[in-house]
Amino acid sequence: GEDGSRPRPDVIVRLPDARDLVIDAKVSLTAWDRAVASADDAPRELAMKEHLTSLRRHIDDLGKRDYSAVPDVRTLDFVLMFVPVEAAYIEALRRDDALYAYALERNIALVSPSTLLATLRTVAHLWRMEDRNLNAQEIARQAGALHDAFVMLEAELTQVGEQLNRAQRSHEAAVRRISTGRGNLVGRVDKLRKLGADARKRLDVERGEADDDAEPVVEPDVE
Repeated sequence: GEDGSRPRPDVIVRLPDARDLVIDAKVSLTAWDRAVASADDAPRELAMKEHLTSLRRHIDDLGKRDYSAVPDVRTLDFVLMFVPVEAAYIEALRRDDALYAYALERNIALVSPSTLLATLRTVAHLWRMEDRNLNAQEIARQAGALHDAFVMLEAELTQVGEQLNRAQRSHEAAVRRISTGRGNLVGRVDKLRKLGADARKRLDVERGEADDDAEPVVEPDVE
C-alpha cells in the first residue's frame, strides 16, 4: 500500500474461471463484548454505536486494500468480511439497515458463520458444475477420438480384405498352373517318373496323364 503495508488475506477461495474470493476475518468485536457485558442501557447503547462505527471503519479499510496486487490472487470481485459472532452480525444489521449496502458499494460482502457456510456451499456447487462441464468436454473429446479411430480401423480392415482377395486369386491361379489346369506341372513332372526318371519320392496326388503337346497354363496377372 501507499503506507508501505502489505495486504495479507486470511483466506483465498478459488472459484472456476480463474476467479477468487478473499475472506477477511480481522473484525474487532471489542465494543460488542462491552455491549454484551454491560448491565446498564446507556453504556450498552454507547458500546453498540462503537460496534457499528468499528464495522464501518473496517469496511472502509478493506475497500482501500488492493488484494489484487497480492501474488497468486486472481480476478477479484468481492471481499467477504467475516463477522464471527452471529448475534453481533444480526444486531449490527438490525440497528443500521444501510450497513450491508454501504459495504457492497465498496465491493465488500458482510458474512456471518451461517451466511459464510451458505456462500462456501455455493462455491462448492459451482465447482461441481465446473467438473461436470469439464467431464462433458472430455467425454466429447474422447468420443471424437474413438470415432476417428473406428473409421481408420474400418478402412484398414477393408484394405486387408482386398489384399486377402487378391492373395486368394493369386493362390488359385498358382494351383491351376501346378496341378489342376490343362498341361499342369504335376502331370508333366509325374510323367518324367513314369518314363524312368530316378525319383525316390512320388507325388501324393492322383493326376491325369500330362499331355506332352499341351501348352502350359498361362493365367492372366492378378491385380
